[in-house]
Amino acid sequence: MMTAPAAIRPLAAVHLREALTAAADHRPAAALAALMHIDPDSWTAIEQRAALLGADLVDLLAHAARTGGNP
Repeated sequence: MMTAPAAIRPLAAVHLREALTAAADHRPAAALAALMHIDPDSWTAIEQRAALLGADLVDLLAHAARTGGNP
């Protein structure tokens, strides 16, 4: 039985969205700044959820940068 990933705090979700948006806009410094604001527990939860998708955070950022944030 698979356990659910840990919770992502709402503010961490905002920071992740900001990081992905900045990556899509080719602003790596802003993406890094947003990522640095994510708390450790939410960071772990984000990593777990990305792993469920077969990716990691670098993959998600690279995809955003490559596609401009479009699926």
